[in-house]
Amino acid sequence: MNPFPVTIRLLDPPLHEFLPDEEELAIEVALLRERGNGGAELREKEALLKKVRALSEINPMLGFRGCRLGMIYPEIYEMQVRAIFEAAAQCNKEGMQVEPEIMHPLVSIVTELSFLREMTDRVAREVMEKHGVTFKYMVGTMIEVPRAAVTADEIAEHAQFFSFGTNDLTQTTFGFSRDDAEGKFLAQYVEKKVLPENPFVTLDRKGVGKMVEIACELGRKARPDIKLGICGEHGGDPASIEFFQSVGLTYVSCSPYRVPVARLAAAQAAAKARGERATSSTV
Repeated sequence: MNPFPVTIRLLDPPLHEFLPDEEELAIEVALLRERGNGGAELREKEALLKKVRALSEINPMLGFRGCRLGMIYPEIYEMQVRAIFEAAAQCNKEGMQVEPEIMHPLVSIVTELSFLREMTDRVAREVMEKHGVTFKYMVGTMIEVPRAAVTADEIAEHAQFFSFGTNDLTQTTFGFSRDDAEGKFLAQYVEKKVLPENPFVTLDRKGVGKMVEIACELGRKARPDIKLGICGEHGGDPASIEFFQSVGLTYVSCSPYRVPVARLAAAQAAAKARGERATSSTV
């Protein structure tokens, strides 16, 4: 991190993703029962299968994930935040200036972030007092659902930065499940000109882009110095980067292999914007 700030997203995937596959586990349990292999192994597998089924969801990407985990099981997010701040304190003692940026994902209600911001600040104070050091940090959120975008002024009261999670924002704005849509009908939509291009590859400016614009405007209104950026595959798409430049985002984040393209596209978009401003002022 030294000397650059690093944004760290807290736990986001649904809990069941950390457990074995339900079908495979059910087969293992059935085979153990059929073979008469009881005892500790069977009891352990049965207990695990019960937990997997309890955590299963019909639509997990819209279910119990992101900050919702931190709200219901605050010890999960507190553990992560404490580990980050303990590392920051240790770096501070070793003479390294680090600035962690804690990002709470999938916020859609201001009270979610208010609760989580309070917890984050409390843990930061505790760690600083424990080690007798001070360090800078920021607290922000991902804007991934339309409700967060249209209430961004409220959310910005507790967020020092927004990172637009455009993958999920595209899903929730369109009502598309990316995994299902890309495998079932999106290619035909593009072929039939229902959509000009795959919105998960190049940002849909009229819908998803409008959500980003609204959130930027409201966020700056409530907090003029708010830091705005985007994370997701759109961060490596040149056409999308040009749009992000036009609405005033300050950074893009994307997969490592797309970084060279993103850097070039960002430079071109910035140069184009400066050229347009210069031409406008001359005229």
